[in-house]
Amino acid sequence: MISPKKYYKTVKIPPNGFKSVNEFFNHVFKDKEMIWMGQNTNHLNDHHEIKEAMIEFIKSNEYCKYPPPEGFPELQELILKDLGLKNGFESLITAGGTESLYLCMHSYIEPGDRIITSDPGYLIIENFAKRFGAKVTSVHIYNKKCSYKLTPKLARDNIDEKTKIISLIDPLNPLGSSYTKDEIKEFAEISEEKDLYLLHDITYRDFAKKHHLAAKYAPERTLTIYSFSKICGMAGLRIGGVITAPEMMEPLKAAIINDLGTNALSQIGAIKALKTKKKWIKRVRERTYKNQKIIKKAVDEVEDAFIPVYPSNANMMAIDIYKTGVSPDDLTESLLKRKIFVRQGSYTSRFYGNRYIRLSFSIPKEQVKIFAENFTDLMGFLRN
Repeated sequence: MISPKKYYKTVKIPPNGFKSVNEFFNHVFKDKEMIWMGQNTNHLNDHHEIKEAMIEFIKSNEYCKYPPPEGFPELQELILKDLGLKNGFESLITAGGTESLYLCMHSYIEPGDRIITSDPGYLIIENFAKRFGAKVTSVHIYNKKCSYKLTPKLARDNIDEKTKIISLIDPLNPLGSSYTKDEIKEFAEISEEKDLYLLHDITYRDFAKKHHLAAKYAPERTLTIYSFSKICGMAGLRIGGVITAPEMMEPLKAAIINDLGTNALSQIGAIKALKTKKKWIKRVRERTYKNQKIIKKAVDEVEDAFIPVYPSNANMMAIDIYKTGVSPDDLTESLLKRKIFVRQGSYTSRFYGNRYIRLSFSIPKEQVKIFAENFTDLMGFLRN
């Protein structure tokens, strides 16, 4: 009997009461009363114009046709404009930032190469790298000394002759730490000195007070990952992209999965989102930032609990509860019973998952208050 291929993948254990992870996510998705703080999604956008654009597209029956394989040129140009990257760059439209990450690993990793990531971090990047034969150096960054992020010094300390890529999630999922201009410049210098690539995942950049693109300092060595899921609130439409220099884009184009084009309806929504962004981004950012304060106040009321990175530069944060003696698994399960969906630390860390929960807060103020009340109540109950 022919054996099927086996790819490296982190084992996902469903919460108690569910047979599979898919069953669990279907449950939380279908529950209209669930407060959605578990996937860093944005529920603050006024999507009137975006929805109207997509509805008109559906009415036109244009969805019967395949879109261009690399994306509508108008959307490609709007992404570059949004980032302030014009001459010397190209964008490729994908079915979300995750597909962009997969394409980058597929195109730039050879068996035996090494990639530097961080723990905590977005473990999917490690999974993809290992599928294509890479060795992953996961640098431990859960401490004040390095400001809870992969610093240039830590990167230098872990580079060897086989290192091919340094992965920077900026701001970092799950902690919300971000980089200064000088740090980004130094990473650019490292890429030149050591002849390697920077994978710059900027999914949460629009929530940061300040953000700096590695592509501006190392244009021919940077793969920039772009997403509409977070700031645009379009997670379920699965739309994103990857931006890089033309010569670096060629291997990505050769590895395209959706060679008949990415969802046309999603692209129409994305075009309208970027065209209207100035109308709503300030309101979304301000509400998201204010929501952090509500959570911080609740955390401060619980002895031995703390927020490692505050304020967060993203729309998510971690709450460390290790010294309280309460298990992140128990807390997330208890919150779920009260219809509040957050994630235990093991979702984003192989080494520190027993220390924290991760939650997002780009949701209505009233829902954040409900979380805050239940967090303090359940921490008192579970602690005793």
